[in-house]
Amino acid sequence: MRLLFLALLTFILGSQPAAAQKQSQPLRVATYNLRLNVASDGINAWPNRKEMVKNLVKYHNFDVFGTQEGFRGQLNDIVELPEYSFVGHGRDDGKEAGEHSAIVYKKSRLQLLQSGDFWLSQTPNQPSKGWDATCCNRICSWAKFRDLATKKELFFFSVHFDHEGVEARRQSGLLMVQKIKEIAKSVPVICVGDFNSTPDTEQIRTMQTLLRDSFRATKQPPYGPVGTFTGFKIDAPLTDRIDYIFISQQFTVLDYAVLTDSMRGLYPSDHFPVTVNVVQL
Repeated sequence: MRLLFLALLTFILGSQPAAAQKQSQPLRVATYNLRLNVASDGINAWPNRKEMVKNLVKYHNFDVFGTQEGFRGQLNDIVELPEYSFVGHGRDDGKEAGEHSAIVYKKSRLQLLQSGDFWLSQTPNQPSKGWDATCCNRICSWAKFRDLATKKELFFFSVHFDHEGVEARRQSGLLMVQKIKEIAKSVPVICVGDFNSTPDTEQIRTMQTLLRDSFRATKQPPYGPVGTFTGFKIDAPLTDRIDYIFISQQFTVLDYAVLTDSMRGLYPSDHFPVTVNVVQL
């Protein structure tokens, strides 16, 4: 009887930490504006940055990250890393044309269950410009995943707000809240992107009526500069935070960082990636 009791006690004590670890295994999330592939960027053009971006992603071991601006070819370059795949369509035609707000995810950690796109406009179900946006369509891509480590489900949204239209940005905040509620319903949500908006703007306050800003929710103090846009300039002031990771109440944000990796004075993109480790409750 005593041996049976000891065996049972050993099993209980041995299994609890493993179970707890499985349930609380952090998910490493990021948002990364890749800067589109244009030859006019010269030394900062994509062919000169491609390997830096891939190495950054691999070294920092992102489980899932939202991208902005990348063309289909750039996304194909990233998923030369065999552990990753991506989902999301081009903003110009809803297929492969134009910039993407794609979601890149690690296949060993997340199982894709569902995905879709919508446009930041009055006609979100078709490629279109919205409100006072003048240059281009803006798209949001989303995916529903099952976390293979925790067996829990979550929705992930990646978006890029307009850089010129003040009303377009304001309305985009309202549309994002509406669509997240409509698509995700009560399932936990992570929403990332380049919002081209500082924290004091109406659209960022609107996002926070539904989701929390991970910069403010992190358990540890934010690491790195406040600003997230460099324009490829090493001496950029880094005062304006325009890239965000928003999370629903079902997530605990363990830490938050703006990554300033560079090589010989060159940045992998004109934006810094923002990354957090989160635990789904």
